[in-house]
Amino acid sequence: MNSRTTVNRISDREIAISRTFDAPARLVFEAWTKAELFQRWWVPKSLGMSLLSCEMDVRVGGKYRLVFAHGDSPPMAFFGTYVEVELHARLVWTNEEGGEAGASITTVTFEERGGKTLVVLSEKHPSKEALDANSGAEEGTSESFDQLEEFLATLGTSAGS
Repeated sequence: MNSRTTVNRISDREIAISRTFDAPARLVFEAWTKAELFQRWWVPKSLGMSLLSCEMDVRVGGKYRLVFAHGDSPPMAFFGTYVEVELHARLVWTNEEGGEAGASITTVTFEERGGKTLVVLSEKHPSKEALDANSGAEEGTSESFDQLEEFLATLGTSAGS
């Protein structure tokens, strides 16, 4: 895993992944909230998956839906609802594809420090078993963060606010 990305198990149900990006919070937040930007960096290339569709209505009560393809397997959908949106600072959403196991909650914070942005992504699962079943996802997130860093370098200050 990339040494610039750190992973901490907060509890038996929660994990936090953090990294500092060399870009202002405004740009990093936009990369997380504009579908046309998000789909350019989110899927780890090493997984051999493709993002078939990316719908994001980033507002409290708004929905998101991501549909992935992997080889000959049927497409997989990930979806949920945004429960908190604080411009350039914080996003919280549900992950509702878990069915009976219950939804996990993802929180992403963006803290700007001297033109760089500390991003902390935490996932709180409904149970220890749900977190354990998702183990290994932190490696994919680290790769996605690598891709985000590369993508941000191409944006510079060209993205609007």
